[in-house]
Amino acid sequence: MENIGKIFSLLGVVFLILGILFNFMPRLPRIPGDIYIDRPGIKIYIPFTSAIIASVILTLILNFFRK
Repeated sequence: MENIGKIFSLLGVVFLILGILFNFMPRLPRIPGDIYIDRPGIKIYIPFTSAIIASVILTLILNFFRK
């Protein structure tokens, strides 16, 4: 159960860093593979590729701390 505290601490630090980055960088970079629809009256941004990259990075980080 003590590992859950480490995981929550790590996630807290990750979210803190992401929050700071999003405040200073209001326009996210668009990676090829992300879906962006800009039509009159509607704007949709689906970060498909970005989500996959973030998932892989978080998986590697969490697996590193699990061992």
